[in-house]
Amino acid sequence: MRSFFRQYGLYMAWAVSLVAVGGSLFFSEVMRFEPCKLCWFQRIFMYPLVILLGMACYKNDRKLIAYILPMSIIGGMISLYHYSEQKIPGLAKLLPCTVGVPCNEDYINWLGFITIPFLALIAFIMITCFLLLGREERREAEELE
Repeated sequence: MRSFFRQYGLYMAWAVSLVAVGGSLFFSEVMRFEPCKLCWFQRIFMYPLVILLGMACYKNDRKLIAYILPMSIIGGMISLYHYSEQKIPGLAKLLPCTVGVPCNEDYINWLGFITIPFLALIAFIMITCFLLLGREERREAEELE
């Protein structure tokens, strides 16, 4: 099973990024949820992943993982902070959003804990894990040569 994820990790990371961007566009364009400042930062790190991972998949170039992985990790850290700001009331007072939609506002709150930043965090974590597994596949291929 692990070899499956090693072999197809790059493609699975791309699929997750496509779903995440599609969900982001659905919430903003169809549901008309206005993104806050932190949502925009998360988008800055997620949207290019679709293009970069798509190029890496098309060329089957695992060397791009070294450039894509930091974007995914940084985006995940922003998502984690954003989610923490929504769930820990005192944290929202440290760096309040002063323009536009407040960053601690919940547009969705499914099951009491699933919010938009939580969904983004899960996507970034999945992309990071798939890329790390895909990077292992590259190392194994280099060792065999």
